[in-house]
Amino acid sequence: MEYLTDHRASIRQDPRQLLPSAKSIICVGKLYNETNPKSIECEVPYSGWVSRYAWGKDYHDVLRAGMVQLTERLRQAAGPFEARICVDTAPLLERSYARLSGLGWIGKNTCLINQQQGSWFFLGELLISLGIDAIEPDQPPPDRCGTCTRCIDACPTQAIVPTGANFTLDARRCISYFTIELRGPVPEEMRPGVGNHVFGCDICQDVCPWNWKAPTTIDPAFAPDHYAPDLVELSALTEAGFRDRFRQSPVRRAKYSGFLRNVAIAMGNSGDARFLQPLQRLSASPDPQVAEHATWALAQLSNSCKI
Repeated sequence: MEYLTDHRASIRQDPRQLLPSAKSIICVGKLYNETNPKSIECEVPYSGWVSRYAWGKDYHDVLRAGMVQLTERLRQAAGPFEARICVDTAPLLERSYARLSGLGWIGKNTCLINQQQGSWFFLGELLISLGIDAIEPDQPPPDRCGTCTRCIDACPTQAIVPTGANFTLDARRCISYFTIELRGPVPEEMRPGVGNHVFGCDICQDVCPWNWKAPTTIDPAFAPDHYAPDLVELSALTEAGFRDRFRQSPVRRAKYSGFLRNVAIAMGNSGDARFLQPLQRLSASPDPQVAEHATWALAQLSNSCKI
């Protein structure tokens, strides 16, 4: 994830490099939790798993549309001002600003957690040239993770690691990183821990006590189009079919090659002989990444199915 350390890294130190006239940051959160089962509860046979945030429409579009409305309403009330909307697309330390604004604390799993809402919400920031001097700035809430280590204990790849008195997420071990951001092969020693995840991972949030009674969204944009898709069906997608199926979904970020790589790993981890034929077809793929992961998966099935 070079974008975290390249020329954009310095911009994160001062949001005025994004909007020189900025005087205030308004932080917002939008709930996306749905009523469907958690990844640790789902038992749909022959299925992969898509992270909850990607079940519906692309959140970038949904959240940005709402923030455009917010900006227009502020201009109606306060008159003209300069503004910039940021929705996970600008070099801005979103969680840090959200914490300072009082939206939640940063948990051991590195997610922002709100005592009432849990952690199932997207973040957005509105940089404005208005000084909000009449309102006392919000304050960060106390850390309420306490001695709980459920997220750390549940992570299959042990990606949440201690850093002194705090914890950080080691992307080199994170299932979400492997299945979304990584361009290239998933380290072989990490593949068993990926399980049936084909895009993202929710385990550390699924086990968090603050999410056990988290409210659900009423926004139809986040209604699930796919959360436990059939792996055989996914393995047969053409590149055009992949683009069509996920054209309005964050799943596009994995790219076609990376997505088939993830599907192959999930099949290999299943221990199910039903996937032998699809994997044999994928092992003949002209894409060397897909072929290599499918060949690995076939070896796993051969061992587990005693073929």
